[in-house]
Amino acid sequence: MITFIQGDITSVPAEIIVNAANRSLLGGGGVDGAIHRKAGPQLLAECRTLHGCETGQAKVTKAYDLSCRWIIHTVGPVWSGGRHQEADLLASCYRQSLRLARQLQKEHRLSSLTIVFPCISTGIYHFPKALACSIAVDTVRDTLSELQAEKEIDVIFCCYESEDALLYKRQLDNKGD
Repeated sequence: MITFIQGDITSVPAEIIVNAANRSLLGGGGVDGAIHRKAGPQLLAECRTLHGCETGQAKVTKAYDLSCRWIIHTVGPVWSGGRHQEADLLASCYRQSLRLARQLQKEHRLSSLTIVFPCISTGIYHFPKALACSIAVDTVRDTLSELQAEKEIDVIFCCYESEDALLYKRQLDNKGD
């Protein structure tokens, strides 16, 4: 199942939340800062051992003081007008995160799990919100199908702003989810 909610990603009940991180993985503003603050100092210590993350890639950590089990950190692209493969890099964030989720699911023998995504790259990275929403929904749907995980992984898009929630509602309504 693919759905959306409006709210604070750090309070959504799930096994995995996705962090829209910067390349250092050492915290920042927005979603990244909120996750680091609520997870506690152990998250920063573990992130230091990961030596950063490239744009479009993803890495996993424990969740520490958060209610979820894991955090998948992914680095979205900074929008520069679409000239630098930003759409492909954004799609890669969702694809790589879902692949890591599937790996965790298999390693820990979980029959199902829930993963929560923020609106990656649409804040200070200025990715156009409607385009980012379309890429997110299409990539998640395609990747779940590819992983044969449609009935085993539930995906929630957590929108902090009402404008984003409306975009996801429209996109999911149009796609029949």
